[in-house]
Amino acid sequence: MAGNLRELKIIDHRLCKGDGTPYPFKACNNTGGLIEHKYLVIHYTAGPTAKSAINSFCSENGNASAHVVIDRNGEITQLVPFNRVAWHAGISSWDGLTGLNNYSIGIELVNAGRLEKVGDKWRAWFGKLYDPSDIIELIHKNETTVTGWQTYPQEQLEAALELSKLLVQEYHLLDVIGHEDIAPGRKSDPGPAFPMNNFRSTVMGRADDIDVQFITTTELNIRTGPGSEFPKIIETPLPSGTTVEIINSKGSWRFVDVLEKVNDAMDLQGWVHGRYLRRK
Repeated sequence: MAGNLRELKIIDHRLCKGDGTPYPFKACNNTGGLIEHKYLVIHYTAGPTAKSAINSFCSENGNASAHVVIDRNGEITQLVPFNRVAWHAGISSWDGLTGLNNYSIGIELVNAGRLEKVGDKWRAWFGKLYDPSDIIELIHKNETTVTGWQTYPQEQLEAALELSKLLVQEYHLLDVIGHEDIAPGRKSDPGPAFPMNNFRSTVMGRADDIDVQFITTTELNIRTGPGSEFPKIIETPLPSGTTVEIINSKGSWRFVDVLEKVNDAMDLQGWVHGRYLRRK
């Protein structure tokens, strides 16, 4: 894992530990000139492993790259110095700028991304099957249909968070954004499973980046545990259109904080099925 922020430093645009020892670095030739630092862009790899992503980015015939890849256990590998252009954004625009490769540092998180339900499993585009416990069903903010997404482990999120804080501090970056923000319709990463609002708020120190809220799409029972076998917290279901915030997930179930009064009940928290939630 990346460790605490105080244990990370950047020396000559390379990520190092507190004692100056460089983090693993595999040089990638798919790079450009110097960056005009403005943004940090978060991606998912849409692949099975860190090794497969790194090999793809560093291929002689490759046409993409990133500054770092963060594995699911939090291990970080740097591919491109932080002052050089990496080819992670593609055709993109944000806040009046086009071609965000020239203005941003790209972090790739190992994650399968969008998945398709196959029986009692979920299948990635590259064929690997995933257990439901590793999947969350949500609607992407740029879409209208519920689908499955691989979740991000805590170790990976912590490493990304600490590295992002350091990069923002070192390069005076203006904001943290997703690939889906700068290339909407063309890209969907890091997707709805990534807690972007909380992540951005912590990295940038901004209180106005509140948690993303969801609404129920039908009447929905709220239960004491993640499954229909658990008792209802209140006998009456949450009405369609009730606003909630997701606190935790387990398989297809979400532990939520209900932000409205429901049948005279206040401060409700409990488990609901994620299929019947969409972003507000």
